Amino acid sequence: MGGRTRRANRVVLIGRPNVGKSTLFNRVSGARHAIVTAVAGTTRDVMRQPVEWLGTEFELVDTGGLFGASTDPLQREVAKLGLNEIDTASVLIALVDGQDGLMHADEQVVDQARRVGVPIVLAVNKLDDQRMWRKVDEFYRLGVSPVVPIAAEHGLGIGDLLDEVVSYLPNRRSGPQSKLHGVDVCDVGAKVDETTFVGEEIGVAIVGRPNVGKSSLINCLIKEERTLVSELAGTTRDAIDTMVPWEGRRIRLVDTAGIRKPGKVAQSGQLESVSVVLARRALERADVAVVLIDAASGVTKQDAAIAGEAERAGCGIIIAANKWDLVKVRGSDNTKEFDADVRDRLKFADFAPILHISALTGERTRQVITRAIKVSEARATHVSTSELNRLVTRVTERHRPQSRGRREVTVLYSTQVGTKPPTFVFFTNIATRFHFSYQRYLRNQLREAFGFEGSPIWLKVRARREQPRRGRRA
Repeated sequence: MGGRTRRANRVVLIGRPNVGKSTLFNRVSGARHAIVTAVAGTTRDVMRQPVEWLGTEFELVDTGGLFGASTDPLQREVAKLGLNEIDTASVLIALVDGQDGLMHADEQVVDQARRVGVPIVLAVNKLDDQRMWRKVDEFYRLGVSPVVPIAAEHGLGIGDLLDEVVSYLPNRRSGPQSKLHGVDVCDVGAKVDETTFVGEEIGVAIVGRPNVGKSSLINCLIKEERTLVSELAGTTRDAIDTMVPWEGRRIRLVDTAGIRKPGKVAQSGQLESVSVVLARRALERADVAVVLIDAASGVTKQDAAIAGEAERAGCGIIIAANKWDLVKVRGSDNTKEFDADVRDRLKFADFAPILHISALTGERTRQVITRAIKVSEARATHVSTSELNRLVTRVTERHRPQSRGRREVTVLYSTQVGTKPPTFVFFTNIATRFHFSYQRYLRNQLREAFGFEGSPIWLKVRARREQPRRGRRA
């Protein structure tokens, strides 16, 4: 792995399982990016977050446990990802558990860190009371200096730790100090890359059932083994953000945990439940959801449920049939039949483009990003009020809506009140709700006239408020 490029100002957290790396990562990055539980081996994938401390910017990297006891069947693969990250670090934070004391696995971690030849800062975690700081003494046997006592969960000692870290960074610069969250943390938190890009950042969430190839697709797009790939269901746990520059644009790719049926999630325990919650939150903050399905097995009810969640969240939607390399030999007729089946099973998302890709071979995977950009732009489209009302007048004269009492409804006025997703309000002569078939009719007319490819369209109906009549003056 020594061929990997070392990145300037990259700080990598390493340690055995369950010493508090993800807690420290969340504390320094200023948000709950990583799942934290008492289960050893919770973190599997590599998580990165740009942060700033005292005016010095650096990228903080969280890794899975490298050595030591773990019941995780993928521990060997997790450790391999972590060891790869060590080779790219400019500074390493070796985290140990002050309550457990020095363990053989800690020595193995430090031995691996030394081989890279970069500065190492030893952080002794879980020392919630200064009276416990005497436990630091035994860790001097590791021969690492400096040694900093901290309590990541409560924010104690974090400022001292980061002072030591930035003193070793090659691109260090000084800046003003301030307080954050009431702890001794100064100028620390998420830092946005100030590189000039065209347009706003586009968030693309990769969602789907377990084992459809979400992590493989992410790794293929970024050309790096960032996330763990395995046939074991539930391999990915965190919602992992990766910033990707793409032809002058900034794309935030989010790999998510596989979303299973609620009953199966409940049976699997708290860890998967939290993972699925994070996956759903990723949809809420995404511009576009790439719903990945298995081309070999076709669309399932769970695929439809996941696409439905994306539609309700207001995301743009792309249906990506992965593992197409396994079925393309069946010919063009099979492609037509496959797409027709997708449309039949996902009628509510008939606006979503369908892509046929292979994360394994890389076939047509670039289309995922290029199409996501188009869908994001369509989702932000705003139609002028005059254009909209001209269209609405034509389409309602052709086919008028009716109320539940079969009373004819007149659309008096319409306007677009929002984008991302496009949201329209129709003011009518009586309070009513359009029948779902009429809503589909309006959406189809709006798409035909203005595009909105891949974006849901939200419709609202309001009754015109009648103005009270003015009485005659005496």
